[in-house]
Parts: sequence; structure tokens; C-alpha cells
Amino acid sequence: MKIIDVAEFYAPRGGGVRTYIDLKLRAARAHGHELVVLAPGAKDREEAHASGRIIWVASPELPVDPRYRLLVRERAVHAILDREAPDIIEASSPWTGAWIAARYRANHGRPVHKSLVYHHDPVAVYPQTWLGARFGAERVDSWCGGYWRYLQRLSSHFDLTVVSGPWLARRLAQHGVKNTKAVAFGVDKRVFSQAAPDAALRRELLQRTGAPAHAKLLITVSRLHPEKRLGTLMAAVEKLAKTQPVALVVYGDGPFAKYYRQRARGLPIYFAGLTRDRTELARALASSDALIHGSSAETFGLVVAEALCAGLPLIVPDAGGAQEFVGNGYAESYRAGDAVGCAQAAARLLQRDREQLRALSHKASETRVLSHNQHWGALFDSYATLINTGEKAHRTHTSFAFSSESA
Repeated sequence: MKIIDVAEFYAPRGGGVRTYIDLKLRAARAHGHELVVLAPGAKDREEAHASGRIIWVASPELPVDPRYRLLVRERAVHAILDREAPDIIEASSPWTGAWIAARYRANHGRPVHKSLVYHHDPVAVYPQTWLGARFGAERVDSWCGGYWRYLQRLSSHFDLTVVSGPWLARRLAQHGVKNTKAVAFGVDKRVFSQAAPDAALRRELLQRTGAPAHAKLLITVSRLHPEKRLGTLMAAVEKLAKTQPVALVVYGDGPFAKYYRQRARGLPIYFAGLTRDRTELARALASSDALIHGSSAETFGLVVAEALCAGLPLIVPDAGGAQEFVGNGYAESYRAGDAVGCAQAAARLLQRDREQLRALSHKASETRVLSHNQHWGALFDSYATLINTGEKAHRTHTSFAFSSESA
């Protein structure tokens, strides 16, 4: 089959969405499918990818984050879709790109099925990030009825709304979104499960934080944006450092990098920057004592899954995709946005035996985390079912029409 992903948040310096789609490009080819990514860019151009193509549509910058652009040229996108004639159109955001895909009507005579891939929960990212700690997530959800009605209307134009887990399917169903399909994401389990602790790397990271060599090493991987609640983690580390030697290493980059670096002055925190080397990241995870995670707005929690595969115990908020990976013995939860609760959860976890935690985390990853291949197989099977069901319905309709004329 041929798939076109109308990927509004695919960008040269993008984060999780770019990582996911790059992997999907390789997986599509491996499964015998053709995937083309249609994304907003600096100018109109087509780029060869190792496993497919990227078609960039000239688009203006997103004011709040210039790494991204606004996909607004509907006619240009529709013209590309006409030319490419896909079997499946994916929309990877709930904004203008999704509406452009929703309004598309094929003129090449073949049925086109549409899938809304729900990567991004804006209610969790913005209102709940800013107001949830004070008023509660459920109340904030109730204030956002306009958005949920918007999502109902948008999703009604798609055959499927693909989400990353049953918890998110339930969340959307509670707000009237129909035809949800839970297809859990996967990670490169081999790279992360085979990563071994590196004593030299651990010493280097602790040294860069300014903490003593015997300090507990926490690690987080995050886009430096308020939705990731890095401020909560930094405040928790500051509180924890008053009672025991502890350090935090932050991997990632983003629009608030300067602010967070300034805020971290005087604290045992080191900003390691963005790395696209998964082996390097796996080694850093395996060499740490625990993953400390702030975001309650992620629909899956890719980094949390990778950390679990690397044998890393978890300190995560009680909401969002990260909560899917919590289990007895190797994880602690805290109320999202609560720095004191986060520090307390970290203290509880860090007093346990590290090797036992590592063994429990590895064991949990075997059943709680899917591989990339398992995820892609489930996703492409869902699309194949859509196509086969549509063809069957078309054949049934044609057969009925023919017999009526014969009568």
C-alpha cells in the first residue's frame, strides 16, 4: 500500500514526532509499503530519504517555536495528494494539517482511507500544565469542552483515530471521540536492553554536574519546553540535594534552554544537549540510577519505555503516557507538577538496591514494552484491514447494482 503522512510537526530539528516518522519510513519499506512524508518547510522541494521521500511545502514559521512551521497551503497539499494517489492518508496532528487532509477528496477514482494519528494532546500540554496542579486535571478537562467538541468533529472525517495505548483511547472515548484504535508504540529494545553501565561515563557525567563521585545520578531526556515540567524536576533535585548527594543530567534541547540553564546555576545539574545517537543515550541511561520524568502531557512516553529497557527504574508523574509503564518494585509515582512529591518519590526509590531495581526493570520491559516491529506490524495491519474492508464494500455494492440492472 501507499501511505502519505501529512506531518505538520515533522521538522529538521524536530523531536519525538520526527524520530517516530523517520522510524516509520524505514519500517514501511521493510514491510513492503511506500511511505511519503508531506511536511511544512522553508521552501517547496522534494528530498530523498533513505527509505522514502519527504515533500516539503513552503510554509511560515510557527511564532512560539521557529523550529516548526505552519502547514496552511491547502491547494498545494491537495495537488500533491492528487499526484501521489495514496491508499492511506495519515494526519499526524489535530490542527491545520489534519483539516487539510480531512477536506481532501480524491480525483483519481480510487478510494482513499484516512487515519488521524493522535500524537499530541493540547489540553494536557497547555491548560493542564499551567492549571492542573491548582485546580485538578478533571476540572481543567471540563473547562475544555470546546476543544473536545472540535476533536469530535475533526475525527468524524477519519476512518480511524490511532492512539498509543488503551488509556488514551478511554480518555478520548470519554470525550465523545469515536473509532479510536489503540496501537501501542514500540522502541528499539535491542539497543537499550543490551546497554551496559559505563563506569567512566558515569564519573564524567557526575563530574560535569559538580556532584561528588558517590552521588546518586538521575537522568531525564526532554524537550526543553514547559509541557515537560523540567522546572518540577529541578526543584525536586534541589530539595533532594539537601538530604543526600544527588545529581541530574538533562539530555535534550528546546526553546526554553537558556531559561532552564540559568535557573540551574548553583545546582548539581548538567545539560548534556541533544543527541541523536541512540547507543550513546542507551549507555547514559544504563549508567544512571533512575529516570526522573516530568511530563504528564505525553501520549506515550518513548523515553520512559527506552529507560525501562535499559534497566532503569522510574520516577514518573501520575498522569499521561508515562503512567502506563509503572509497576510494583521498580517505579515510583508522584502528583504531576508536585516538586515535593517528586523529591519524596525519588528518595523512596533511591534507597532500594540498584541491582535489584535493574533486574526488575529489565523484566518489566519484556512484557510492558513493544518492539518497533511489533508496533509497525500492528499499525500497517490496521491500514490493510481498512483497505480490504473498503474494497469488499465496493465489490458488494457493485455486485448489487449489477444484479438490479439485470433484473
